[in-house]
Amino acid sequence: MRSHLLNDTTAEQYRRSVTDGVERVAAKLAATERPFTGVTVDALAPRIDEIDLDQPLHDTTAVLDELEEVYLRDAIYFHHPRYLAHLNCPVVIPAVLGEAVLSAVNSSLDTWDQSAGGTLIERKLIDWTTARIGLGENADGVFTSGGTQSNLQALLLAREEAKTDTLAKLRIFASEVSHFSVKKSAKLLGLGQDAVVSIPVDHDKRMQTVALARELERCAEDGLVPMAVVATAGTTDFGSIDPLPEIAELCEQFTTWMHVDAAYGCGLLASLKHRDLINGIERADSVTVDYHKSFFQPVSSSAVLVRDAATLRHATYHAEYLNPRRMVQERIPNQVDKSLQTTRRFDALKLWMTLRTMGADGIGQLFDEVCALAREGWKLLAADPRFDVVVEPSLSTLVFRYIPANVTDPAEIDRANLYARKALFASGDAIVAGTKVGGRHYLKFTLLNPETQASDIAAVLDLIAGHAEQYLGESLDRAS
Repeated sequence: MRSHLLNDTTAEQYRRSVTDGVERVAAKLAATERPFTGVTVDALAPRIDEIDLDQPLHDTTAVLDELEEVYLRDAIYFHHPRYLAHLNCPVVIPAVLGEAVLSAVNSSLDTWDQSAGGTLIERKLIDWTTARIGLGENADGVFTSGGTQSNLQALLLAREEAKTDTLAKLRIFASEVSHFSVKKSAKLLGLGQDAVVSIPVDHDKRMQTVALARELERCAEDGLVPMAVVATAGTTDFGSIDPLPEIAELCEQFTTWMHVDAAYGCGLLASLKHRDLINGIERADSVTVDYHKSFFQPVSSSAVLVRDAATLRHATYHAEYLNPRRMVQERIPNQVDKSLQTTRRFDALKLWMTLRTMGADGIGQLFDEVCALAREGWKLLAADPRFDVVVEPSLSTLVFRYIPANVTDPAEIDRANLYARKALFASGDAIVAGTKVGGRHYLKFTLLNPETQASDIAAVLDLIAGHAEQYLGESLDRAS
């Protein structure tokens, strides 16, 4: 079995095997006509269930043949212009090249003696990002697995910086449309979901700062401690951006940690046209960025950034076998001193390869294109009497629902929209997401593909309307 180990004696086998895999994926990408085949769980599960993992095929070509059946054929392809569902972006080639390199070398970014240059590359990218944000000379951060982990670490630091020994007194303030990871983090940090105070949003789905001020005042009056305010720069459902300067003022007034969840909106850091939308982010104590959303990077590539590097000490633990305390005095840069993770992939390399090939302006141009597309889509929806669109987009998300001409029952309209989404997914012709607004079912386009055109949006809207009308027609037949 040593013939399968990657080393100097198997380099040629490695080249052949990886080339074979790349060629197969390239062929699938070139031939993909729909984002999904529409395969069902019941159809695919038996094929995977019948595979005996204790009976290997002993040949990568045979394994790739099998993979074609159980994965590649029915995978959901985010590069297709009619994949419009979640915050999944098509990826840029330099980043995919970086993924291939980092997987083969397999550096672990926890300590210097496992990564060397990788450590310095990651630190350089952290400095680049904090400079783009404007956090100042004392800023620092570390790459993470994603926005959920970044938010968790930021709130951990906020908890440790809070001036109380009683966890039950701590409160976190976030808008009613903030990411679910805020409540999840509160639970993991021993605070409980009730510690998160939900702040109402305005018509544009932005946190109401008047309501935030009122809740902060109430917190102080009740003898509680305002641990953190989580402002969102790009909500998952609406792409809305909270009023960051006003929130920063309130955080200073109430001596409260300000965290900005810019997992989605971080693409604005490279934008050539819309950087001003996140003015005020430079006043945050911590920031979450997801390069694997609006920087067109493969999963995973994320980071948590902090204004004051000293606060990262709250995530630091020393182990004699790994990062003994003496290494700090010896100025040996161990990234594990900043991270919740120990073993950690060199995900920073993907962003490094991208910036060195395309530059930040290249990334920003792509993100600006999808934001412009969203505005075109909003105009289409606003002018189409078949649809109700919730809010004009700040970024690249559109939330809407089909409104049939002759149906007034909201529950029946809900069912028609749910049916349309499921039928569209089953067809494989396009994929859209769903959410609830005011307790009602809505559909969602998350536009992150610069190859998507307004004509694609119009075509998918027609498909949605067709499926909804089919449901309503069948419903009418059943009723009669």
